[in-house]
Amino acid sequence: MAQTAAHADTQQHPIKLYLVVWGWLFILSTCSYLVDYFNLEGTLRYSLILLFMMLKAGLIVAVFMHLAWERLALSYTILVPVGAVLVFVGIMAYEADYTFLTRLEFFAPGP
Repeated sequence: MAQTAAHADTQQHPIKLYLVVWGWLFILSTCSYLVDYFNLEGTLRYSLILLFMMLKAGLIVAVFMHLAWERLALSYTILVPVGAVLVFVGIMAYEADYTFLTRLEFFAPGP
């Protein structure tokens, strides 16, 4: 009897939600494949692949890991460190370019 009451209190998400998310994951995976199929190169290629990857990861975390229905504090606990890491990676990439160009200029053979 107690087990039945516990199941009645839980929230059930409609199956349509999971099917829609599965459809979007299929569409995003197809787009990732098309980036390779059309032989896109350079920054556009990597930007699109990363964009599709982040969108798929966001859908999976939000729906299948139920983060969309959690408290805001828990969402911030998970998302803020990931955002901070991405910001720091961007800063390091910028700094790496600056360091590389500075070394090229400093160590360039003289006239």
